[in-house]
Amino acid sequence: MIKPILMATLAAATLAGCGSAQLAAAPEVQTVAPAPQPYAAIVERHRLAHGFNGVVLVGQGTQVLALVSTGVADAEAGLPVTAQTRFETGSMSKWVAAIVVMRLVDRGLLSLDAPIARYLPTYRPDTGARLTLRHLMSHSSGVPNDIAAARKADPSVATQVMTQAEAVRRYASGDLAFAPGTQWDYSHSNWLIVQAIAEQVGGKPYPQLVRDELTGPLGLEGSGIFSGDSAQVPGMARGYSALKPGPQARINPIPAYMAMAGGFYSTAPDLLRLLQGVLAGPLLSPEARRALMTTQMPDQHYALGGRIRTETIAGQPREIAWEDGSNGGFRAIARRVLADDHSVVVLNNSSDDHLLLGQMADELLAQSYAAAP
Repeated sequence: MIKPILMATLAAATLAGCGSAQLAAAPEVQTVAPAPQPYAAIVERHRLAHGFNGVVLVGQGTQVLALVSTGVADAEAGLPVTAQTRFETGSMSKWVAAIVVMRLVDRGLLSLDAPIARYLPTYRPDTGARLTLRHLMSHSSGVPNDIAAARKADPSVATQVMTQAEAVRRYASGDLAFAPGTQWDYSHSNWLIVQAIAEQVGGKPYPQLVRDELTGPLGLEGSGIFSGDSAQVPGMARGYSALKPGPQARINPIPAYMAMAGGFYSTAPDLLRLLQGVLAGPLLSPEARRALMTTQMPDQHYALGGRIRTETIAGQPREIAWEDGSNGGFRAIARRVLADDHSVVVLNNSSDDHLLLGQMADELLAQSYAAAP
């Protein structure tokens, strides 16, 4: 049964300084009734059609128009999904990582176009002189996806504990598959190198960088970085390959050295705050925001860590920040129309088909325009 829809207004964030300064925290989401039925009807239809289990949020700017939760967060414990349930975001973590990097660029600690040998002098010198952060973060580096190949060949790799430097040496130092900047290849190994650079320049482990540069400044109290099995995080949903006829767990551990590639977790309200703070707030300078959102590989719509696409929503072509992710039984979608800040977030923990989730997200986003004054 769908729980009541919630509505709220998030506080407008204001910059209190620079670096890792705190921004104004967002207020708690407040419950109101009755629920906006058109949104509830869309979610209910998808629940009945393909068993959607999770939470959706629709917003415009800082305002939450609809927040709907349905199903179970932990089937074994009988815990329901709520507005504050935490979900893994999968590869949406790469966009988060790119934001953290752009914070360091804003402070003059990194350059997107400098050879990475400047920051990682121990990296192999031939490719270290050719690769840049822009190449790595746009998946145009040519660094082969050796970490994915290793995990496929030996599942125990997912639980290995090692330093970031050792992970880079083992899984992100292969011969380049093509000249940097000439092709596109989705390689998790890119982010092992980016994480090593960020930790080296930032002077702290990546989870702390995320706290200091992102979740702290934006007041994202339900978000952070996990390693291993995310079940250790309080309030986290469990991932399933299926819930019927009985729950079947689907867990894909993320070692600490892959945190940038897939280790970010969040809640639906936090993801709206994230979209607002990054795309319309003061977290990044205008120059850094432009760099983050500029498409590098047009045939893939890929910018830095995420995509920019033009899609027809409510009968009009609209340019959208387009973030997707999956890991284990988790699926995550976040969309933001850049011109007018209409947003939708979909979080799922039962291995739903991403195409079907995207269709539901499109319908919810279209409804936000139908409901607009």
